[in-house]
Amino acid sequence: MADHEQTAAGPLAGVKIIDMSSVVLGPFATLIFGDLGADIIKIESGQPGKSGDLMRYAGASPTGDLGPIFTNLNRNKKSVQLDAKNDAGKAAILALLKDADVFVHNVRLGGMRRLGLDYESVKAVNPDIIYVHCAGFGETGPYAKRQAYDDLIQAASGFAHLNTLRDGSEPAYAPSLVADKTVGLFATYATLAALFHRERTGEGQFVSVPMLESFTFFNMVENLYGETFLPGNGKVAYTRSVNANRKPYKTKDGFIALVPYSDEQWETFFRLGGRDGVFDDPRFSTYAARTENITDLYAIIGEVAITKTTAEWLDLLDNANIPAMRFNQMHEVLEDPHLKAVDFFAQREHPDAGPYRSMRHPVTFSQSPTSIRSDPPTLGRDTDTILATLGL
Repeated sequence: MADHEQTAAGPLAGVKIIDMSSVVLGPFATLIFGDLGADIIKIESGQPGKSGDLMRYAGASPTGDLGPIFTNLNRNKKSVQLDAKNDAGKAAILALLKDADVFVHNVRLGGMRRLGLDYESVKAVNPDIIYVHCAGFGETGPYAKRQAYDDLIQAASGFAHLNTLRDGSEPAYAPSLVADKTVGLFATYATLAALFHRERTGEGQFVSVPMLESFTFFNMVENLYGETFLPGNGKVAYTRSVNANRKPYKTKDGFIALVPYSDEQWETFFRLGGRDGVFDDPRFSTYAARTENITDLYAIIGEVAITKTTAEWLDLLDNANIPAMRFNQMHEVLEDPHLKAVDFFAQREHPDAGPYRSMRHPVTFSQSPTSIRSDPPTLGRDTDTILATLGL
C-alpha cells in the first residue's frame, strides 16, 4: 500500500529541485533524485487538464494521464501545471526557482532565452542555483540547434552501427531507450557533483549535459579499441562484445548465459563439458589469444552448452564458481527468485489509478535509505497547493 507524502528521507532530503524536463532523459534523472529524498516539483505546460508531459499518454492507463512509462519515471514528484509563455506562469516559475537548489530542463537554450528562463535570468533571482541543461549537443558545435531524440543519438554516436559490425546485418537501434536513460545518469552524477562543489565553495553554476557527447563517451569506452593508439589500425569495436556468437547459448531445454573468465575457469568449464584439451589449443591458452580468436571459442562453447539442461549447467557451474545465469524472457523477470527475495517489485495502491507494480530503488544506503513517499501525480495535481505557498 502507498504511504502518501511521507516525510522525505535519503541523502538528498531537504534539496529542492524544480524539474521542467519531460519524456525520459530528464525525468529519469529526477526520479533518482526523488528516491534519494529530494523535493521534486515537476512543471508541466499546457492548459489545465490537457497536455503536460507527453509521456503521460504513451500506453494505456486507468486515468488516461498516467501512462506506464510516465508512472515508472515520476514517483516522489509534485505536478504543477504552468504556461511559461505568459507573464503569470513565468512569474510563478521564477518564484519557485528563487529558493530552489537545482533547476533541470531539456528545452533548447534559445527557447529558454525567449521565455526569460535562461541561466543568467534565473541566476539573477537565485545566484546559488545549480542550473542543469539536458542538451542534445554541445553549444559550440554545428549541431547545437538541432533537436535530439534517442534514435538520433544512437545513430550519430555509432551505437546503431554495432549491429552491422557484429554480424553484417542492417544498422539497428537497441530495443530500449538506452541513450535517454544513459544520459539521464550522466545528468544525475553531474548534478550531484555541482551540489558537492557548492557545498564546498558556495558557488552555483551552469551545467550542460549534451546527449551526443555523453552517449558517444559511453559507447566508445570499449569500442574506440584499435583507434585508441595512434596511428589507429581501423579496428573499432571491442572484438569480444561485437562478436556474432556473443549471446545466450542453447542448452538441452532453453538458454543460458556463460562467462568463464580466468584461465582456471575456462579449463574447468571445458572439463565439465567433456571437452578436455580445448584450452591447450594456443588459440585459447592466453587472454590475448582468446580475444583474437573469440569467434572460434564462442562456437565451441555453443557445442558444449547444448549437451546439458540449463538446470544441470547452473548446478555444475555454481559449484565450480564459474559465472553463469539463467536466461530470462521479459515476463520471467517478474518472477525471478532473486528479485523476489530482495522485494524488487512491489504492488502499490495509487489513489487515482488503483493497484500498480512499482520497482524498489536498487541502491541501498545504511544511514540514509531511499524511499517512495508519493505515487506519480496526475496532471496538475499540486498546482493550487504549491502556488498558495507562494502567495499566488
